[in-house]
Amino acid sequence: MASTLENFIHSLDLRALPRVIQIQSGVYCQGSVYEMFGNECSLSTGEVIKVIGFKINKLIASICENNEVSKCSAKVELPLNFPGLYKVVADKTPYVSIEEIARKFSIGPTRLCHPCFYSAKDIKLANFTIKRGEQITFNSVEEVDGRMAVECVVVRNNQSHSFTLPLSQEGEFYECEDDQIYTLKEIAEWKIPKCRNRIVKLSNTLQMRDSSSLLPENFDGYLVLMPVYEVQAVMKFRKDIVHILSDLDVEVKDITDCYDIGSFLQPLSLEDIFERTSKEFPVVAEIMEGPSGSQKPYNLLSTGKEIVIYKKYQAARVLASEMRSDSSKRHFLIPMSYKGKFKRRPREFPTAYDLEIARTEKEQLHVVATKAFASPHKELFSVSVGDQFLVQQCQTSEVLYEGRKKLIDVLACEQILSDTYKKVLLPMYMEGGFVEVIHDKKQYQLSEICKEFHLPFNVKVSVRDLSIEEDVLAAAPGLQFEEEITDSYLLISSASSPMESWEIPVYRLSTLVHLLNKDVPRAVPPVTRTTVEEVSEEEYYMLRRYENLTLHPPPRPPKKPT
Repeated sequence: MASTLENFIHSLDLRALPRVIQIQSGVYCQGSVYEMFGNECSLSTGEVIKVIGFKINKLIASICENNEVSKCSAKVELPLNFPGLYKVVADKTPYVSIEEIARKFSIGPTRLCHPCFYSAKDIKLANFTIKRGEQITFNSVEEVDGRMAVECVVVRNNQSHSFTLPLSQEGEFYECEDDQIYTLKEIAEWKIPKCRNRIVKLSNTLQMRDSSSLLPENFDGYLVLMPVYEVQAVMKFRKDIVHILSDLDVEVKDITDCYDIGSFLQPLSLEDIFERTSKEFPVVAEIMEGPSGSQKPYNLLSTGKEIVIYKKYQAARVLASEMRSDSSKRHFLIPMSYKGKFKRRPREFPTAYDLEIARTEKEQLHVVATKAFASPHKELFSVSVGDQFLVQQCQTSEVLYEGRKKLIDVLACEQILSDTYKKVLLPMYMEGGFVEVIHDKKQYQLSEICKEFHLPFNVKVSVRDLSIEEDVLAAAPGLQFEEEITDSYLLISSASSPMESWEIPVYRLSTLVHLLNKDVPRAVPPVTRTTVEEVSEEEYYMLRRYENLTLHPPPRPPKKPT
């Protein structure tokens, strides 16, 4: 049965991809233009297409007046890179079965693919009862005893209880409130269920040119987001990926069951390549769709180019940000192979607790107070702006509080006077302000800094990396090394001239390839190159969030005695 392209997308289950469709009623834009703004605009009746995926291309946002969702006025078209961080409003419309949830949400190992719901009634399982209103986290869709089910988790009294719910399980399921904030792109990719709109609340804005013209000035209300999808497809006699917007006026018919799907090329993303076993490398691939850019290694990924992919692996990077007072600071991922050198820049510390974290046995931390602090205890020191200290160690000290002696954590320091030193104790809960005094004039390699000092750490490039044409770090007024992260990479080279190999990130390059049945050179080129990768504001927040999920949070600073 024929249906509109939009209805076909709404009825499509992501797990059923790829699908082969035939155009039943085509559309043709006058003239010889076959592609407009990167999207196909001419499809002939009878044409056969393999749909390999679909994603949200843009969002139509209804602006809600006076924060009332029922009163929406103007509509604007928002690109996915529109700035801002948003809070998702839980959908009040229930889902009637687990199968409906699995069909409309992405559920899987990806970090944002764990939606949470609660049931309006108790659900009794063989050896477990899910209580009414209890949060259920959906982790993955699996085959259990011959039937499809969702692997779920419920947390009670800080203990996790795992169980499965069959897709056939019916009930009344509601979305749980989500206290996280997301970029618009994250919401589009993971937080908008199929065939439904999504209400979001603007949490705070990220500065971007010309963004203010799309939303009312000082807007902090609700938006109702309606997605417009883009179909990614392969056509019979083309080697590139075509993109078709869901609102294109065509009718289609699903002919997957009676068509040889193997006659089409099989596009693979870099994530697909990375999921292959190590024994399956190296491989030769042709780029079907790649990023724009004339500099290496991005020029190796132009459509039609052939590359050799030698291996996959995890590699360390240092996430760094420019030290700027304005909001236009840039963010970088710096490889450990970076050959430039750095000189230290003063760090700033908002509390005495931060001084304790930053101190090392290697050198004594010397700081100047930038904010005054009056101690409520005579046993502890009151700080004035301009006081200088050498940080010693953390210890405990007795203080008199309401006629009683009490033990609290303190930071032992030496105050630097004109001709002597005075031992003083600063309360660890002290909220002040300190700036570091640098005596070290040494130039450091990146690996030395990561080994010898705690991050975050402030530096400036003193000797640029001469092995790269343009060292973007050298132009920065100062850099803060924020944290060391581990990320996924592929090692590639040009198939036609494999003189050098390059590391490319798996999760930040939108690239599709298809594998070629060609002889593969097994020897990796003698020279391996890496690049300093500039990341967008959105990618920066995602890196910080996901890296921090794998770390234990630091201990809370001691509270001021009450």
